[in-house]
Amino acid sequence: MKKFNLNKNIIVILMIIILVIATVTLSVLFMNKRKQSNIVTSTINDSIAFVDKTLSAPIKFLHNGISMIDDLVNTYEENKQLKVKLDDYDEAVVKSKNKDREIKDLKEQLKLNETLTDFEKITSNVIDRSTNSWQNNLIVDKGVADGIEKDMAVMSKDGLIGRVVQVNKHSSKVELLTTTNNSVNRFYVRISGSDGAKGNGVIKCFDEKTQTLLINRIQNQSEIKKGDLVQTSGLGGSKAPADLLIGKVVKVKSSEDGASKEVYVKPRATMYDISVVTIIKRSSREVAQP
Repeated sequence: MKKFNLNKNIIVILMIIILVIATVTLSVLFMNKRKQSNIVTSTINDSIAFVDKTLSAPIKFLHNGISMIDDLVNTYEENKQLKVKLDDYDEAVVKSKNKDREIKDLKEQLKLNETLTDFEKITSNVIDRSTNSWQNNLIVDKGVADGIEKDMAVMSKDGLIGRVVQVNKHSSKVELLTTTNNSVNRFYVRISGSDGAKGNGVIKCFDEKTQTLLINRIQNQSEIKKGDLVQTSGLGGSKAPADLLIGKVVKVKSSEDGASKEVYVKPRATMYDISVVTIIKRSSREVAQP
């Protein structure tokens, strides 16, 4: 196998380059004199152009490909940054809406506080509500240190939602009207129409199927009908004051033994979206005896 002679190859290449340069130079001089090219010059020029085009085409293709890839990478990064900005914008919009809702709730609570002038009101934020006991209870950020006591009535901006059943130093547990706990201390209520009071009773339970409160043990069952107003009565030794709005009668029927009536009430307050509550502290002079 012959050894590769580097010096010899370099000399050959240099001679070819010199020959090409000399040929091009002579062609230019000759064209300047005759103002036109001959066949030899034309052939040489066309060959050089073809070689240049052939060699430059892959380089241009590679350069264009690299540019396209670079543009794609830049576009991807720009889209990525825009997506982050859009996510931040969406988050800001949600936060803004939540703030607006909190402000609205607080304003509604202030309106409620203005109507309950005979009682002390303590506004509190809901800090926990487990999905496992969503319809049963929630936790608020006021406790013994704020004057909260067990059995105090709790309201949202629309009406009564429950009572305090457990008090800690800086938090309290509220049991809702929709609770499935059958042993809960139920509210005593008064049913009234446009012509005055029609009877007193006790909230027995919450009917999940109809989303209504069932009231039984009704005394003085005079002409209770759909649309009558249901409020707390303040009876039963409860710490809940009288006249707290609960809801309206949507159905009246006779009990199973036929001796009394059962009344179904649609709660005025929604139990599903509660963020701010008002705890009603009844004054000692207002506590009614059973």
